[in-house]
Amino acid sequence: MDNFLLAVGDINHKYIVVERGDAKMVSFENFKAVDGSPIYQQILEFVKKEAAAGNIENGEELPSRRVLSALLGINPNTVQKAFKLLEDEGLIESRAGAKSYMVMDEKKIKEMKAELLETKVRSITETLRQMGISKGEAVSLIEKYWEEE
Repeated sequence: MDNFLLAVGDINHKYIVVERGDAKMVSFENFKAVDGSPIYQQILEFVKKEAAAGNIENGEELPSRRVLSALLGINPNTVQKAFKLLEDEGLIESRAGAKSYMVMDEKKIKEMKAELLETKVRSITETLRQMGISKGEAVSLIEKYWEEE
């Protein structure tokens, strides 16, 4: 018999999907929706970031679309859209009526990490330049906040 634990709440709280049987399942415990971008895009980015950080591994099972929509308190079509984008990018493999699994090798993980970093760093650099912050001041700010953690 498969055993698993599900903690359900609303979109502003943490959710847990723990191991089920022998298969490890992707956890959305650290997912936190924010205003400003579509939820499906946030799910996509969350999965990419977690994979790039090594928190999601190749072969891990994802919660079903129905379960994830209930966990996050969102429309199942939103989860379906996120899963479709993950499939289109070759990050998950799904079959009709079957489970979805992460499919990624080291090369794909490195490419994802580089893409995520480039996007964030370019955005931050643009903001700093718009605010008139010099490169030296920017480096000092990064060092300051790096040490705070």
